[in-house]
Amino acid sequence: MRLLLAEDDHALGLALADGLRHLGHAVDWIEDGRHAAQALEDTRYAAAVLDWNLPRMSGVEVVRGMRRRGDRTPVLLLTARDALDDRVLGLDSGADDYVVKPVHLDELAARVRALLRRAEGNPAPLQRIGALELDPGARSARLDGSPLDLSAREYALLEALAARPGHALSREQLEEALYGWGEEVASNAIEVHVHHLRRKLGADWIRTLRGIGYALYPPTGKSDEAPA
Repeated sequence: MRLLLAEDDHALGLALADGLRHLGHAVDWIEDGRHAAQALEDTRYAAAVLDWNLPRMSGVEVVRGMRRRGDRTPVLLLTARDALDDRVLGLDSGADDYVVKPVHLDELAARVRALLRRAEGNPAPLQRIGALELDPGARSARLDGSPLDLSAREYALLEALAARPGHALSREQLEEALYGWGEEVASNAIEVHVHHLRRKLGADWIRTLRGIGYALYPPTGKSDEAPA
């Protein structure tokens, strides 16, 4: 999943961005509020993690602007403010959750996962699609109860497809989900990841819809033709 991280403390931002990437997320890291607001207008993110006290525009102002224009991207606020009034203000501004600094990566990642599950209408910690089970916390998957040996990119691709089973995602949409700014993307990168994932899942799980993209379908034993 592609995340926006807006944090002006360089050491903390670097640590959080690296940590979230290690967990398999594509992360765009920004160090001021105005650039964060612009990025949210220009790019579709699965979730945004915003520091409250960003320069040029606070995280709360960024959230308010998002909600005014109808942007429902889940937002987690990072803040050193732990007073009740501040927490209420942050949530009432449109944020979905908050974490009080100092930030521990494991808690931040767990809260982001919870936001993503709620946004996708799937509050359970495990996601099941037919015989396939995804565990976002462990970044792992099982098929018929057996663990799948997936690379971080392969899991990220599977997670993106599993978020909307039966709906095709274009190569561009999948690249946005898997890669952040500045990451070099080979022209056939998505095709290679799909090929490897099919070898591990079985060819029938991921369908190619010509001219559209790729979609995840649990095999039924019937015709492999995609529904019209």
